[in-house]
Amino acid sequence: MYIVTLLTSPANPSLSREAVEALRNAWGGGDAQWLATGEAAEFMIGEKPANQWDVWSALQSEGIDLIVLPKDARKKKMLLADMDSTMIQQECIDELADVAGVGARVKDITARAMNGELDFDGALKERVGLLKDLPESVIQEVIDTRITFMPGGKELLATMKRDGAYAALVSGGFTAFTGHVAATLGFDENRANTLNVADGKLSGTVGMPILGREAKVQALKDITARLGLSHDDVMAVGDGANDLGMLGLAGAGVALHAKPSVAAECDIRINHGDLTALLYIQGYAKSEFA
Repeated sequence: MYIVTLLTSPANPSLSREAVEALRNAWGGGDAQWLATGEAAEFMIGEKPANQWDVWSALQSEGIDLIVLPKDARKKKMLLADMDSTMIQQECIDELADVAGVGARVKDITARAMNGELDFDGALKERVGLLKDLPESVIQEVIDTRITFMPGGKELLATMKRDGAYAALVSGGFTAFTGHVAATLGFDENRANTLNVADGKLSGTVGMPILGREAKVQALKDITARLGLSHDDVMAVGDGANDLGMLGLAGAGVALHAKPSVAAECDIRINHGDLTALLYIQGYAKSEFA
């Protein structure tokens, strides 16, 4: 058995009863359950529909996300999350570069790296090199004035942790930012790269080894082994090419507002919802959010 979830942006809840019932009838589903009025609904079907992705494509123009997942083991025991453009709305290195006056150049490299067009390690070294001699104090300035959290993140962490889940933040970004994000949202641990500093200035180098795609996969393996969990117990979420390894290994890999080349490789694609979508696809109603 499978659960079909339909959801929209909580900021503009536009999911109609007609849209839900039309798909339920077409796929021969069970009675629809509303998880949040105008925002998210679900129903059960017997097997995966052959035209799932055709319907998904058609619904994109209506601002509706469509997810089809197995009925069993929906609620996950661990959340493994990327940070930049996932738990926060920015790419931290782009914000640092903007302050340093090299924003446009770095943003181009970032976009190409996240789309899988460039080697992650090399792209990171090149971008960090452009930050050389930037005062270390700029990191806190960026945190205070430029970093905003992705909507739904606080509810996601609070709800999953209330129900006993473990939460880990793994980023190709930097510990100076993951520490702040992890503490604010309630992650149990965080892993990221280190910006090297000398005499109060960024040295233009990054600590080795670099945490990239394989390090995120290893984090999933290490943490699940330590906690006695299976990979199927994990919900992973990210948006870039360096997240694909962990998204593919996790029981539920969510491409959130992801680059097209990344989303194309994932079965769970959230383009319109926010981070509360990760609760809806686990079967939580909005009234159950912490």
